[in-house]
Amino acid sequence: MVPHIVGIGELLWDVYPDGHRVAGGAPFNFAFHCHQLGHPATIISRVGNDKWGQQLRDRVRELGLSDEFIQSDPHHTTGSVQVSLTSDGQPSYTITENVAWDWITWTPELAERVVSAKAICFGTLAQRSRISAQTIRQAVKQANGLRVFDVNLRQQVHCLSLFETLRLVHWVKLNELEVQRLTQVCGRSFQRLMNDHVTCVGARATWIVTRGPHGCVIYPADGDPITEPGVAVQVADTVGAGDAFIAAMLCRYLEGNPLRECAQFANRYAARVCEQFGATPQIDRRAVEGELLDHGR
Repeated sequence: MVPHIVGIGELLWDVYPDGHRVAGGAPFNFAFHCHQLGHPATIISRVGNDKWGQQLRDRVRELGLSDEFIQSDPHHTTGSVQVSLTSDGQPSYTITENVAWDWITWTPELAERVVSAKAICFGTLAQRSRISAQTIRQAVKQANGLRVFDVNLRQQVHCLSLFETLRLVHWVKLNELEVQRLTQVCGRSFQRLMNDHVTCVGARATWIVTRGPHGCVIYPADGDPITEPGVAVQVADTVGAGDAFIAAMLCRYLEGNPLRECAQFANRYAARVCEQFGATPQIDRRAVEGELLDHGR
């Protein structure tokens, strides 16, 4: 079996104000971009046994991924999110409750894929329900590859559950707003959060903070912080930019590149995503690599 990169969690339709639907969900966006960057990738999720679920499966396959690990739910509908955009392309979301991806269940086939994965990425949102939260945490615990927690605080979370999750992972990715919310929820400074965060293997994690047009800051498990500036682009929308960023950074890291170069590439790749509508546009990796080479001259 060829080791895959795994995204586990929500798979849904992003529904725009004009009614246009785009396949989305952070773990799916992540898996798509890993695939687009040349790495075998798997999305683990669940859709309803309904028209929108079948069309979502079709779209997943059209984008080059398999739907083998997308479960069918006979009792709950396929997930959807109403997306609203500000004049500068910033999104806000209204997320449907109690849908199929709230009921992702553990299976022997899922376990086999997770154990052999090169990396696994998951977020906070799909842990809003007990069933999916149990499955996701079981998957992360059994994964032998790099464990990435993409913090997306779009619902109420408890500090204790966050710390339990943080202990399982090697990388933590979040944006500046989520840093603020995390420190408020946990009642401590960001520096103290990083210092207090020791993983289950007894080592500190790498923290990655995205800053929108201002780039990113990486706080390695060992070493000094790495700051990389943003890339100026004409923004269509920023939906999925963070998912594209962490996919690009992870892929370059798995290819053996240092964190600073990974961040430089990820900034440019995510900027290309922001230039187009939707979270899964076609991006030419070679063009982004060319920009990176020009930047180094």
